[in-house]
Amino acid sequence: MSFDLSFQRIVAPTAKDLYDGWTRPEMLVQWFTPAPWRTTEAEVDTVPGGVFRTVMCGPDGERNEGTGCVLEAVPGERFSWTNLMGPGFAPNELGEGDFGFTATISFETVADGTRYSATVRHVDEAGMRAHEQMGFHDGWNAALDQLVELLRNLRG
Repeated sequence: MSFDLSFQRIVAPTAKDLYDGWTRPEMLVQWFTPAPWRTTEAEVDTVPGGVFRTVMCGPDGERNEGTGCVLEAVPGERFSWTNLMGPGFAPNELGEGDFGFTATISFETVADGTRYSATVRHVDEAGMRAHEQMGFHDGWNAALDQLVELLRNLRG
């Protein structure tokens, strides 16, 4: 049994640009968290076992820091990480209220741009339901809209 949340969209930016948006910290902080939240810090090392870390801050002073482990990084094709492990594939202890997951973002060049696919596999149904209730679909789609807008602005 799988506990996946996912979506696909066709977007205008190239697969390379979308991949760069996910893997370049200076870009990630500009789009990763749906407004009015902001990503204030990001660290990404695209080697397997490398760090994937973000700090997200809410409009009322909330702070959410997550440190995970890069599983796979194929330029222009796929980026995958998990919060179940930290850098160097070390086991990660999740905090109270956190849920374990592995995220895979894939990019496929198509006639109208790029097919962007996001799949988040959860450890259990409770984690999947919690993520869904947090607004997975709306939030991840809003973040993608922000990435597309950032890339449009960078390209002029």
